Order: sequence, then structure tokens, then C-alpha cells
Amino acid sequence: MDLRKLKTLIDLVSESNVSELEITEAEGKVRIVKSEPHATVAYHAPAAPAPLTSAPVAAAPVPVVEAPPAAPVATAHLVKSPMVGTFYRAASPGADPFVDVGANVKVGQRLCIVEAMKILNEIESDRAGVIKTVLVQDGEAVEYGQPLFEIE
Repeated sequence: MDLRKLKTLIDLVSESNVSELEITEAEGKVRIVKSEPHATVAYHAPAAPAPLTSAPVAAAPVPVVEAPPAAPVATAHLVKSPMVGTFYRAASPGADPFVDVGANVKVGQRLCIVEAMKILNEIESDRAGVIKTVLVQDGEAVEYGQPLFEIE
């Protein structure tokens, strides 16, 4: 965003009843907050900020580069419920579960059943590996996108 456009925005905010203005464009995000006696500007660049030239402006833009927090490296894959329903580990009450913790699974192997509107939907593994954790209890209601299993 060029300085002339930024100055125009600052002037508009300072001369109006608006106390805060935030604009997001492809090249970044600008937030102008009115405080007496002049407005404050924060500029968030998506990548390396462009060099700024010094010009007499009511408030100079301040480049702010925020680093995302370091995420832990996840080795486990989550198998999530594709629908809302009731989770069952086995084909019938009293039967052995389809898989247990520590079981090796292949792509396409049945892991559980989610019952939705009286229809039994088989949930299959979308990754080969070892079942690390079963995250839902048998007979428990599950939501769309809720993790059911961790596979390593």
C-alpha cells in the first residue's frame, strides 16, 4: 500500500466519527485506530515488507511481522468422523472391536461404524499404520470432523 493512500485513510479516520478502520488487501493488512490527538497505524505484511520512504505523514506506518508459533511435529494421523452419529467399535454388541490400540491397519480397512439416521456407515482407514489411540467410547455420539482414531 502506498503512502498517499495510507495518508488519505488516516485523514478520513481522523475527520470522521469512525474510531477504528481495518483494511485487508493482497499486499497486507492495515489497521488504523483513532486516539487523541492523532491516529495510530499498524501495518501487517504477509511477507517481507517493502522498503518505506520517509514522508511527512500524520502517523508513519509501522511494519509488524508476526512469526507463527512453532507447531509440534505431529507424526500421528487423525481419522475423523465424516458425519454426525453414534460411534460403534464393533459390528454388534458383545462382538470383538474392528481394531484395538496397537493394531496394524491398511488403507481401506474398516475401523468402526458411525450410525446416522438408522444407517450403519463403515468408516475405513485412509492411511496405513498402527492404531495409537481410540479417541471415542463405544456408543458415544460424535460430531462431524471429530477425531476418532490416531494412526502412526
